[in-house]
Amino acid sequence: MKKVKKIVLFIATIALTACNYSSKEDNSSNFGETGADGFVGNEKYTDYGENPFILTAEQPVSTFSIDADGASYANVRRFLNQGQMPPKEAVRIEELVNYFTFNCAEPQTGENVSIETEISSCPWNTQHHLLRIGIKGKTLDINALPASNYVFLIDVSGSMNSSDKLGILKAGFKAMTEHLTDNDRIAIVTYAGSAGVVLQSTAGNNKDIIRQAIDRLEAGGSTAGAAGINTAYEIAQQNFIEGGNNRIILGTDGDFNVGISSNKELIKLIEEKRDKGIYLTVLGVGTGNLNDSMMEQIADHGDGNYEYIDNADEIQKVFVNEKLKLYTVAKDCKNQITFNPSMVVSYRLIGYENRAMKNEDFEKDTVDAGDLGSSQTVTAVYELMLTDATVAQPYGTFEFRYKMPDETSSRLISKSIENGKQFIESASENQRFAAAVTAFGLILKQSEFKGEANKQMVRDLAANAVTFDPYGYRAKFLELLEKISD
Repeated sequence: MKKVKKIVLFIATIALTACNYSSKEDNSSNFGETGADGFVGNEKYTDYGENPFILTAEQPVSTFSIDADGASYANVRRFLNQGQMPPKEAVRIEELVNYFTFNCAEPQTGENVSIETEISSCPWNTQHHLLRIGIKGKTLDINALPASNYVFLIDVSGSMNSSDKLGILKAGFKAMTEHLTDNDRIAIVTYAGSAGVVLQSTAGNNKDIIRQAIDRLEAGGSTAGAAGINTAYEIAQQNFIEGGNNRIILGTDGDFNVGISSNKELIKLIEEKRDKGIYLTVLGVGTGNLNDSMMEQIADHGDGNYEYIDNADEIQKVFVNEKLKLYTVAKDCKNQITFNPSMVVSYRLIGYENRAMKNEDFEKDTVDAGDLGSSQTVTAVYELMLTDATVAQPYGTFEFRYKMPDETSSRLISKSIENGKQFIESASENQRFAAAVTAFGLILKQSEFKGEANKQMVRDLAANAVTFDPYGYRAKFLELLEKISD
């Protein structure tokens, strides 16, 4: 009977995999390798499709860069709060999960990153299992942070002239100003028809001068984004702090229409700048003409992260509660999982569609990958089809490679994925909450893989996984969940 079951499972997997590979190939033929750039209304998103199931016997190794962004969750929330379902192109499941902080252990002495794994049953498909990969960046002492050299790069073009765009950015930057130290420095660059320097690099103890410069910002004109980017990098380089936190914070709706404006040209420009030791944070704002596609990609290619700010609470989250994320503790972070075909028939990485890497690039220190901030957690979820093996063996090996912020050679952390599967109900709170948000994403994305995922399932999983909730974001997730239909 076991042999028959195994054969049936294998045939079903081949059929499912073939179907999904066909779907992936169709998407590539229509849209190109990087997905489809397209408008939803007047907002621009990229459709990356969905990762298929992969047969372990044919391709046991899965390699991808981390994604530390949280923009998709806040953007999805904006749609739901307006009484609309978000366009599925706006739903990047890894960003929904990584919006939240998970209760992971601090790194061991000498490391800046810790890793963990866990396997449980899959709530939306009881024949499958979930593998959670957890990563955490070292928590720096908030009273002993390195000096920061910030350049606020602010879009003041005509399209930014509203309270939910320039207004919300001004409020955010002023909130951040309150937490600057005397050793920090800040400059403000704006761009509309051309780039201008509103405030030369100024010590953080001159808070009145900084606030006054922010208050004077007004919107009007066209959008020469590339000119602003060039000016911001020049100022950041001029005031570079060795061993410090050198970072540009770009606030925009992404509507670049003067000079370089295509995604490809902007990505090339950002890639030319990223090797200078200057990090990039991209803050998206507004409704109606948001260019999510461009902002997500330039953050990805510029050693940066992308967040979307839809309300005052998000200002508090990004600029105050989670300010440590602005301090990079690990760069060029790559994941590689080698599955054991004796234990895993097939696997599917949920999300991270535009973060896939060639297996051979995992050990190449010249290949760029995502960066991790202090105290930041990154989670990846795989859906697995397991064999009916009765002899306990590891499910595979998880390897994580990263560089210290001031180093050019990577270091390796490795962990065996041990036999320890359990029912989702008895899994850790980290596992249950990750499963809840993942199921939420599958529903919003109208995923062909969502199985039995539904609102009640998400509610049950998340409601029992809120013990660790430092700022109440998990509780607010439960409130947001009620805005989708059953």
